[in-house]
Amino acid sequence: MTSRIKTILGALVLAASGAASAQTTLLNVSYDVAREFYKDYNAAFVANYKKTTGKEVKIDQSHAGSSAQARAVADGLEADVVTMNTTTDIEFLANAGVVAKDWAKRFPYNAAPTTSTMLFLTRNGNPKGIKDWDDLIKPGVQVVIVNPKTGGNGRYAYLAAWGYVKKKGGTDAQAAEFVGKLFRNVPILARGGRDATTAFLQRNIGDVLITFESEVVSIDREFGAGKVDAVYPSISILAENPVAVVERTVAKKGTGELAKAYLDYLYSDEAQEIAAKHALRPRSEAVLKKFASTFKPVQLFTVQELFGSLSEAQKVHFNDGGQFDKLYTPGGK
Repeated sequence: MTSRIKTILGALVLAASGAASAQTTLLNVSYDVAREFYKDYNAAFVANYKKTTGKEVKIDQSHAGSSAQARAVADGLEADVVTMNTTTDIEFLANAGVVAKDWAKRFPYNAAPTTSTMLFLTRNGNPKGIKDWDDLIKPGVQVVIVNPKTGGNGRYAYLAAWGYVKKKGGTDAQAAEFVGKLFRNVPILARGGRDATTAFLQRNIGDVLITFESEVVSIDREFGAGKVDAVYPSISILAENPVAVVERTVAKKGTGELAKAYLDYLYSDEAQEIAAKHALRPRSEAVLKKFASTFKPVQLFTVQELFGSLSEAQKVHFNDGGQFDKLYTPGGK
């Protein structure tokens, strides 16, 4: 009787392990404010993958400041794919041998299926009358920004402010002075985009939050519509949201084909529409046209136009001892 029970138990364990292996799990390590988009995208991808291949798949998510996430992956977090908001975070992983050196050529549009831009969120009714970047350096205005050293959200905010001065004909010295004044109005540096939103709305810190356009939709869903006003500055930056397969992990897990399919599907019409509903600017012209009312026209400049590349901007502005360290003093003094 005992041996028979052991046999039955052994068969059950084998059956359970077979069922577990039948469902592959994929880990997407991503940036803070993309969590709601990927929650909806994952459901669409899982359904489409089952329909087209007959296979079950489970997608796990990890979200934090993009640079912190990149470091976690470099240090061993077993992501199958990374979906970031700055190319420097993926280049960091490429230099570490974690993703392919030519990752940007593996998918369309330099492996960036969506874009965004930086705008201002003020409290309901815009009590400080914020209209453009110049208003953010006025005395008595407190600005919440992500730390440029820990999140792409913060780097894009910094570069957008610098670029605003340059696009209006200013010199680098004038841009540095302007950005220095802006950061003197920053009471705290948030760790990531969601941390910045929490500081602004739950802890009631600051008069203005500089963040990605897509965060407006997330705030309306999480905190209720009407809590913030979205203010589009006259000039802002084009932010690309790059993606890559983590070669180190997929080679170990055998998930390379699935990881590629997961990122490929981001370019499908269904995924591009989901992105647009989350205020991420789609690459598809047809979808962009369909959601024209969501995406207000704003004069956008590219990183390449003013800074050469994000890697060059990283070296000049955000590496230790760079421009940001020279301009920013904790506490805004």
